[in-house]
Formats: sequence, C-alpha cells, structure tokens
Amino acid sequence: MANSSINLVLHQGSTLPHELPVAAVLGPSCFHSFSSTWAITNGAIHVSPRRGNCSATCYCSSFRKCTCKWKRLVRSCSTSEFVIAGDENYGNKQVVSLTPRLYDYVLKNVREPEILRQLRQETASMRGSQMQVSPDQAQLLTMLVQILGAERCIEVGVYTGYSSLAIALVLPDSGHLVACERDAKSLEVAKKYYQLAGVSHKVDVKLGLAMDSLESLILNGEAGSYDFAFIDAEKRMNEKYFELLLQLVKVGGLIVIDNVLWHGKVADQLVYDPKTLSIRNFNQKLMEDERVDITMVPIGDGMTICRKR
Repeated sequence: MANSSINLVLHQGSTLPHELPVAAVLGPSCFHSFSSTWAITNGAIHVSPRRGNCSATCYCSSFRKCTCKWKRLVRSCSTSEFVIAGDENYGNKQVVSLTPRLYDYVLKNVREPEILRQLRQETASMRGSQMQVSPDQAQLLTMLVQILGAERCIEVGVYTGYSSLAIALVLPDSGHLVACERDAKSLEVAKKYYQLAGVSHKVDVKLGLAMDSLESLILNGEAGSYDFAFIDAEKRMNEKYFELLLQLVKVGGLIVIDNVLWHGKVADQLVYDPKTLSIRNFNQKLMEDERVDITMVPIGDGMTICRKR
C-alpha cells in the first residue's frame, strides 16, 4: 500500500480495506452505524466522522490486534441519532438510528436474569461469540412467547443456549422446548446452564442436523402442535427450515428468523456473496408468502416475525 492514497465514504455495511490482513478479518459487524470519511496513505488509515469531533489514525496491520485509538473510535463514536428514508414518499419520516451511545442505553434497560448474564459472560470468551443473540433480542423473544402463552417451542441453532435458556425460563413448568444444535461442544455449555437454571426438564436437546430433527418431529405426528419457533442457524438453509417449521407450527403460531438484515449487506446491491444472496432472496419470498403475516424488526442484526395464517 506504500505511496497510495484512497478517499471515500464509509457507511454501515462497508468493509475497510485496512491492509490485506485486515481486509480478510474485518466485517461489517465490527462497526456501529455511523458515517465517516477515511483514507489510506502510506499504509495508515485516517478516520474522520462527518459529524462529531472525533478522529484518529491507525498504522496497525491487523484489526483484531489493533490497540490504537482508531479502533476505539470506530466502536464508540456517536453521530446522528436519526435517519430519514431516501424515498420522499415516506414524508421525510425521522427514525431513530441506534448509535453506540443509544444502544448502550437500550442495553441498560433490558431486564436480564442473572443466569443469562453469567452465560453471556462465559460465551463472550468463546470462539464464535458473535453468534449469540443480544440481550434485547432475547427479551423480545421471551415477550413474544409470553404474549402467545406458548407451551411448545422449537429453536433451530442453539449455540451456547442464551436464547433457548431465555425462552425456557418463561415457559410454564409443563412447557416443552426442542433445541436443535449440531455442535456438541457449544451444546455442552447450553446444557450446563439449563441445569443451573433448573429448566432442563423443559428442554429436549437434539444434537445433529436440524433438518433431520425437524423431519423426525413431523414423522412423529407433531405437525401443527407447536406455538413458537426461532431460526438462528445456517443462513443458506433458512428457506428449508422455514418450510418444515411452517408444518410444525399451529395456525396463529409464530416463526422468528434472525439475521435478516445481515450486517446491512442485504440492502447493498453490490454485495452478492452466497449467504447475502440467500438471505436477500429469502426475505423477498417471505414478502410474497401469503401463508404468513410478517413484520421485519431492526433489532440486533434484524429479525422477521412471521405469524402463520
């Protein structure tokens, strides 16, 4: 990169070409929603937000090992706290933009049980910790389960069990949660916390491919017997999971899908990697699917709530 200089605008969903090692590890999830200008000059990256007074320079060759204040700037610099739709037909409606400062405020207003806090903290040191749902997402899921009065639930993609534990905690003592996960190591952590929370009797752990587990439930005559389902697994399998769950969930039941905004990539037509394409196509199919009522919620990495008609 010697003797080079690049100037452009960074938006949420962009990837910084901060030397090749960083380009390989940096992803949109590293950034909060803010708009800035940045430049690479002689191997250094210079960041200056369009709004606010913070700026910094970084000469590190690896983002994850970076200790200089540029990395802290990217993660903490607050800018405008609202956005306006580009289409004037929406009447210049102002919508809150979740800046780091505002998101910290949201998290402070989440009622997180102590056992969930302990699990979150243990998971934070594990590989793939970014896969765990956030406390505000878990709170929404449990609210939906409670509103439904759900007693039978399914989760596709458990990881270390934060969302499944949150759901199990609000299920009645006779409640039943089928938890599908293919990774035995992370599932051991989940099972440990089910035990600590005293909800193991509510959780039916299914180790293996979720497709096989869901098909087995259907063959077992359980179609139309579940109130609620949550999908947070392999994104390219979303459509197949959804079709099976649509058979298992009763009329009026809910299916919730995570990561439907995919770090903002779904809205960037220049991004067409396989996962982004599959999520974008799946979102479009849900829009056209008359078997369900839907609402897309910009919480976490985006969630779509589907109600079976």
